[in-house]
Order: sequence, then structure tokens, then C-alpha cells
Amino acid sequence: MCCFFATLALAIATPQAASAAPYTAFATPQPASAPPTALATPPTANPPRHDTSGPNIEFLTSGNKISLRGLSVVSDKIVWVSGNSGTVGKSTDGGKTWNWMTVPGYEKRDFRDIEAFDSSTAIIMAIAEPADILKTTDGGKTWKLVYENTAKGMFLDAMEFWNSESGIIVGDPIDGRFFVTRSSDGGNSWHDLPYLERPKADSGEGCFASSGTNVRYLGPNETCFVSGGPTSHLFIRNKRVNMPILQGKTSTGANSVAVKDAAKLRGGQRLIVVGGDFIKDRNQEKNCLISTDGGKTWIQPNTPPNGYRSCVEFIGGSNVLCCGTNGVDFSFDDGLNWTQLTRTGFHVCRVAKKGKAVFLAGGDGRIAKLTF
Repeated sequence: MCCFFATLALAIATPQAASAAPYTAFATPQPASAPPTALATPPTANPPRHDTSGPNIEFLTSGNKISLRGLSVVSDKIVWVSGNSGTVGKSTDGGKTWNWMTVPGYEKRDFRDIEAFDSSTAIIMAIAEPADILKTTDGGKTWKLVYENTAKGMFLDAMEFWNSESGIIVGDPIDGRFFVTRSSDGGNSWHDLPYLERPKADSGEGCFASSGTNVRYLGPNETCFVSGGPTSHLFIRNKRVNMPILQGKTSTGANSVAVKDAAKLRGGQRLIVVGGDFIKDRNQEKNCLISTDGGKTWIQPNTPPNGYRSCVEFIGGSNVLCCGTNGVDFSFDDGLNWTQLTRTGFHVCRVAKKGKAVFLAGGDGRIAKLTF
């Protein structure tokens, strides 16, 4: 169901030009034997709800037997999705109608993540070997191969762009070190982090390529990652933080991280991490963590999400959405208490980059929209 790849947060300066030095070295991580970060005491009182009308899930389309894990919401109107069998979908009317396309030559490949910039421009990444990155500038009519890596074991997990030029893709460990590649020209070219500068992976630790949200933007100079498997960490600002989330098996650990204060001065303090055990997806044990100090301390929700969750997203104010294979949950209070909205499963949920619309995508070509 998912691919495993250990993650860690980068403190990489954003390239200003293609000729600039593209990377800085990673700091030495904490020892793997360090104990998990202790849980702080949860707040005894919850913040007031910002919206008491209650959200709903509006189902838009399903039934094409495609598993959708890539989702990029450009605006309230423009939405792109990607999935297996070489499938890409696009809507320019807020999800009312969809244009489905199969990328020629990729009919048997899976596009686990997509990043779109407008109705014409998008980037997709294909798993597994070879690892391919493609870009379209004509709305999906044609796709150009902008990167290919034929190394044994290559598997791209997630992609994040923090502006129209600068982006990062993370992938599974190769020879014990995590694969990282960067772009500073809008995805037209990519530059791999040199092997000895790549972070080391613990044995069996990995990323889940389940929603494209285990790597997130913090600010102009930083991104962060979460990992899962036998061990689970948050890697942020050159630090590897042990997390008290469910771990110990290849099916357990963190799947997604959301950052509320990204791009703000000294941002990256308010975080929510979700995961669990995707094999036992109704298990609520240690499936969600909250930090207000950049991962130094963690609390568990008073009322956790209703099972394994592959994606979490801050969607405005104190409202947060998360989803997984057995349903969707909503929180009015920054993740302290969760209410299940539907038992229908989704892999990914994202809020519009320019707007307020929130969309979800999942198995069987399922796409939905959050409404109030």
C-alpha cells in the first residue's frame, strides 16, 4: 500500500539561482537510541470553536477504479489529482467537471504526488524504478520528462514546492541514506543532494508515499519530514526528534505532518503529525501528536482521530482536517478533539494555495469537497 522511506527535516537554503550552491550540509542527527520525546500534559480547557455550523463532505466523483494519492489545489476553482495507471485529472470549475488523462508511456506507472501552479502547469512524479519526474505547460496535453534516475531501489515518496521556482522531492534510502533532489527553476531541472550529504536512515525506517504530505514547507530556508516504521522521527532544522507516535512495525509510524505557522518569522512551531498502523486502520492508539514548540514537546489529543490517518491539513483558523482509509475527521480546536465526518476512506486532503476550498482524494477515483 505504501512505500517506506525514512524522513528528515532539511535546513537547506533556498537557491537564488541555478548557479548558486544548491545545498547545505545536514547536521549530525541525534543517536538512534535516544528515547522518544515525552508527552506534555494536554490542556484542560479547549479553545472556543471558530465555526459551529459543522462541516460536511460533498462527494464529487468516483468509480474509475483509480487510487488517487496526489492532490494539488491551486485555487477554489483549479484542482489537479494524480494516481495509478498513469492517471492525471484536472478540474477548472471547483470540481464540478473533470478532465481525465492518461500520460502516454506511463499506463502502468503510479503518480504518487503532483504539484500544480495554474491550469496549465503541473509536475508529477512516477514510481518506482526508474524514478521519473514529468512536467506539463499546456494543461496536460503533453508531458516532458525533466528527470530520470535508474538507480536500483529508487522510489520517490513526496514533493513540496514553496514558490513557483523552489521545490524538493524526497525518496527512499539508497545504500542507507535518504534520497533528496532539489529544483530552483520551477521543476525544469533537478539536482541530487550528494550521497555523503544525505541523511542516514535507521534500519527499516521509512517514509510512506501515501499522500505526498510527509514533507512540508516551513519557510524560505527550510522544510521538514516525518518518518515511520520500526522508528518514527520528525526531522526539523537539522534536528532529529523522536516522536511518541505508534511505531515498531513496517506498517506503523508517522504518515503526514501539517505546519500551521509556515512562512512566518520563527515559524514551524505549531505542528500536527498523524499516522498509526495502516494494516489495523481502526486502531486509535498514538495516531496523532500535537506540538506548539517545534517538536520539543508533544501532546496527544483529548479525542483522537478515529483510526489510522495518512494526511493532515490546517485549513484556516483553528480548523484541521485529517483522513485515512477508514474515514475523515475534523477538529475545531487545533487538533485537540476530533469528530468523524464520514467512514468513507480518503488518502489525501489539501486546502487551496490561493483560496479557501478544501478537497479530498482517495481510492476508486473518489474526490470530495469540504463544505460548511
